[in-house]
Amino acid sequence: MSFSQLLGLRPYSFSPLHSDIISTVEFNHTGELLATGDKGGRVVIFQREQESKNQPHRRGEYNVYSTFQSHEPEFDYLKSLEIEEKINKIRWLPQQNAAYFLLSTNDKTVKLWKVSERDKRPEGYNLKDEDGRLRDPSMITMLRVPVLRPMDLMVEATPRRVFANAHTYHINSISVNSDYETYMSADDLRINLWNFEITNQSFNIVDIKPANMEELTEVITAAEFHPHHCNTFVYSSSKGTIRLCDMRASALCDRHSKFFEEPEDPSNRSFFSEIISSISDVKFSHSGRYIMTRDYLTVKVWDLNMENRPIETYQVHDYLRSKLCSLYENDCIFDKFECVWNGSDSVIMTGSYNNFFRMFDRNTKRDVTLEASRENSKPRAILKPRKVCVGGKRRKDEISVDSLDFSKKILHTAWHPSENIIAVAATNNLYIFQDKVN
Repeated sequence: MSFSQLLGLRPYSFSPLHSDIISTVEFNHTGELLATGDKGGRVVIFQREQESKNQPHRRGEYNVYSTFQSHEPEFDYLKSLEIEEKINKIRWLPQQNAAYFLLSTNDKTVKLWKVSERDKRPEGYNLKDEDGRLRDPSMITMLRVPVLRPMDLMVEATPRRVFANAHTYHINSISVNSDYETYMSADDLRINLWNFEITNQSFNIVDIKPANMEELTEVITAAEFHPHHCNTFVYSSSKGTIRLCDMRASALCDRHSKFFEEPEDPSNRSFFSEIISSISDVKFSHSGRYIMTRDYLTVKVWDLNMENRPIETYQVHDYLRSKLCSLYENDCIFDKFECVWNGSDSVIMTGSYNNFFRMFDRNTKRDVTLEASRENSKPRAILKPRKVCVGGKRRKDEISVDSLDFSKKILHTAWHPSENIIAVAATNNLYIFQDKVN
């Protein structure tokens, strides 16, 4: 697979301010829209260009469609805690009418946003003049019928629901159910089930909080609903385990129906074993047959029918094993990388350091390392595969493991649901790449 750059842009300012760092990227169900959230609480939505006969090559380019402030910084006076405005996750709802709906969440509050277009405005009110000022009723001598006049297209984002006050800990995941009536939000110790119509009440479906917090041994790191079965969901833990739960079994899903864990190789055990085995992301395949998990060094694919070990394991950056000590000291070992499937579940993608991202072809078992950078990529330039060398002699086109930049990391990526178009967030830059075959 060869990808060429479609777009390398900063949706925000040109200085990498903390608030401009992109914290989530998500295509909608058709791939026509792409949303990014940032640490400043903003959501930027990009829309794909429509194909025109004059400029067929412009098809696929994404331009800014709407920008709005989703969350503001808050203060919890009871706990004397600041609540960051950073957007942790965005999830789109399938489109039912002309408007688009999406969920966005920070650490504590989930919001449902409606994004709609307006190209007409009513004029000719009886009690108001055109500027909106109230008219003197004694001056009104005739009844007018308001009319709709065309105006410049305006995209409006309005908050339709605010789901708050249900999480004691930080929300790390939201997932829309396939019934499209409910969704779940997960924090470190609990998972809640919400109905889209009810904002003041949620059902606690998983609670792993021990009676004595000193006995706490693991936390929930990610959770997702099955794409087709509305009763099934999975959640992963900091111990490297995945639990599959069935909501038909009981109201509180503390007892899992399947438990996926790979036994540890004792010869590989080290001080860092527990930290690097923590799962940072879990994703069902589009078919619903497989689960993909990402830990610090690997991506694993699990078959739902086999719990004792993954059917595929891919090394993302195995050359970092010798660097775990310094990665622990600079806190990089706690970075939470995400992983995504392509539309046909045949290729998986995940990020790494030095603005590298990795792709693994499940059929051919080939893999490639690509780099998202402004320096070496012009629009439509084909990305060259990168190689990292460990010790020994370094070839001209290779980069030494000692010269990798750990401050440049790709944690968030997204893949178009049906085409080979990928979106990659590198700090405060968003890159969109397209398969050159397109």
